[in-house]
Amino acid sequence: MTETELIEGLRKQSPKAQQEMLDRYGRDVFAQVVRIVSQTENAEEVYQDVFVKVFSHIGQFDGDRSSLRTWVVRIAYNEAISFLRRKSAPTVYFDDYDRGIETLTDAEVDETLGHANGDTVQLIRAALQHLPPEERALVTMFYYEEMSLKEIAYVTESIPTTIASKLCRTRKKLCRIIKMLQA
Repeated sequence: MTETELIEGLRKQSPKAQQEMLDRYGRDVFAQVVRIVSQTENAEEVYQDVFVKVFSHIGQFDGDRSSLRTWVVRIAYNEAISFLRRKSAPTVYFDDYDRGIETLTDAEVDETLGHANGDTVQLIRAALQHLPPEERALVTMFYYEEMSLKEIAYVTESIPTTIASKLCRTRKKLCRIIKMLQA
């Protein structure tokens, strides 16, 4: 089924098209959501909300503005962030990680984040949990989902240069968190 046929089927509320949508994007959406909200039970709830919204709002999809995948990711991002904002328990993030990140060089950041051995991957996963949801989502979309700055800007309703700046700052913050976790 082509993307055009899929969209047409979704607009007609075809169960076959809905299943195709879940098969095509479900796994990636769940992975993205779980990286943002952290807990699997919460991610399952958000995942369901994402596809309810996708199926009920497919008429609003505009293929001239984004791909279907990017549109779905935008819905997933918004649902995950909204879910975290609605949570009653406050989440604490360590603003201390912001201190001193300006002194980190790109080489230091690349050295800390660049070696993808098992230990580093585990440290990065642990460090991601110390980031606010928006920054965690940014890292997830850029590195895990391999989205372009333009696509991320669409998802987050921003502009590519702002995303590049936030990504640079977040990478430095991750580096600092990893160094603190190793200490």
